[in-house]
Amino acid sequence: MKLDILAIGVHPDDVELSCYGTLLKHIAFGKVCGILDLTCGELGTRGSGELRLQEAAASAKILGVAVRDNLKMYDGFFVNDKKHQMEIIKKIRHYQPEIILCNALADRHPDHGRAAQLVSEACFYSGLIKVETAYEGFKQEAWRPKAVYHYIQDRQLKPDFIVDVTLFVDKKMEAIQAFKSQFYDPNSNEPESPISSKNFLEQAKGKMMVFGRDAGFDYAEGFSVERTIGVDNILTLI
Repeated sequence: MKLDILAIGVHPDDVELSCYGTLLKHIAFGKVCGILDLTCGELGTRGSGELRLQEAAASAKILGVAVRDNLKMYDGFFVNDKKHQMEIIKKIRHYQPEIILCNALADRHPDHGRAAQLVSEACFYSGLIKVETAYEGFKQEAWRPKAVYHYIQDRQLKPDFIVDVTLFVDKKMEAIQAFKSQFYDPNSNEPESPISSKNFLEQAKGKMMVFGRDAGFDYAEGFSVERTIGVDNILTLI
């Protein structure tokens, strides 16, 4: 299945919280988008890996992605090595995305930055013809995405660019709340976590307002890049 955009998150709900509006917008443009979660998030304070897989599937239906996949790496203890890179390379070559969105390069959760580096390096090696892989019994061709963009998560980093997601905020918030085990529920007996407080979802929405303010958008999502972005026509910039 050929994808235009593949959003990769180390934990189920990373994509929802950070770049779901961008995916919704591009699906509305007619683009084919997918999600790849690296782990099941089994070390999370609330819920379980199995439950989060169920919630991720429910969220994917709200979004309308073409595919949602999970590599089931070991949450918290995966490393950036050949074994883990090769797992991602196989998926990149299988889905052949033009653009990859992935975790922030630096963040509160150490998994985020480690996953960002892992994905970034896998994207590079995926383009090397001497890195040989096979998927479902078939030899794969080399494939390198045109760009890798890092969505901004917990830390309020300065974005290199933002995407207007004003028309998609309500649906994004609906998809986030598909992860019922993770976020505020007055009837839950689960222990408290940094994302389970009553005002966390309001903070997530407020962050989008802050990103959008400088560009005159009501709500936006922010991204950082590892290399300079080039444009053909400056009139297309807002």
